[in-house]
Amino acid sequence: MALTNTKEKIVKKTLCIFLLLLLGGNAHAALNVFACEPEWAALARQLAGDKVSLYTATGALQDPHRVEARPSLIAKARRANLVVCTGAELEMAWLPVVLRESGNSAVQPGSGGYFEAAQAVQMLEVPTRLDRADGDVHATGNPHIQTDPRNFLPIADALSKRLIQLDPANTAHYQQQLATFNQQWRAAIAKWEKQASPLKGVPIVVQHKGFPYLNNWLGLKQIAELEPRPGMEPSAAYLGQVLNQLQQHPAKMVVRAAYQDGRPSEWIAERAHISAVMLPFTVGGTPQSGDLFALFDDMIQRLLAGLK
Repeated sequence: MALTNTKEKIVKKTLCIFLLLLLGGNAHAALNVFACEPEWAALARQLAGDKVSLYTATGALQDPHRVEARPSLIAKARRANLVVCTGAELEMAWLPVVLRESGNSAVQPGSGGYFEAAQAVQMLEVPTRLDRADGDVHATGNPHIQTDPRNFLPIADALSKRLIQLDPANTAHYQQQLATFNQQWRAAIAKWEKQASPLKGVPIVVQHKGFPYLNNWLGLKQIAELEPRPGMEPSAAYLGQVLNQLQQHPAKMVVRAAYQDGRPSEWIAERAHISAVMLPFTVGGTPQSGDLFALFDDMIQRLLAGLK
């Protein structure tokens, strides 16, 4: 009888220890973060380290405007604690469907589990009128905020606060990660600006109006776009008009994002005798842009090479 009671006590004690370990593990489980674009997944990793489990909804060679609301995206959103996206209508063709179908009330717009990076920065190219005839125009401004590294400072601050709100047990960790990121990022910006000084005032052509923040940061002078309207592929006749314009106002290079078809840029570059420069646009857009720091290292080097 005594032996039986001893065995029961051991079993109960073992079960208690197991439950405590299970509960403790759940208390410190990583946050599930659904990042719409690679740059926000990379930033979340910088700010959270192993405190988050990351899923990136789009690839670096995808157009973030045009993504299919696949069942796999919906399933990931259903399990997410935090959705981190650009906002500013960049994902409006697919994200609302994903969030609605996920049935996850914690990550709907307006909730603590929904974060838009664009709300933390000063937007450029805010339209004075809205007309679908003008192409893919966004009401709150151009959404391609990730091409200016200075934008990552206020975004990182806001995202760190959101992580703390959702995971207060790891507040000290998030605060330390933010402080480290800010210090390293400010030093990197100073380095990039020094390296990029020859680019100031350089006239460029862009394939898509995706670089106003980059232009504003580096002082590049955009004189033409290859798309007649944002999101509209150029015809041969329109490219001919741009070529005529460049004969009057020459440019040094034509710039496009890695996810775009390079043929319009190459057509112009060959006939205008200028460089065609492909930029990664986001983390992973080129083999050399594997993280946030490498992204801007690579962009600067590619732009400088375009001057030669």
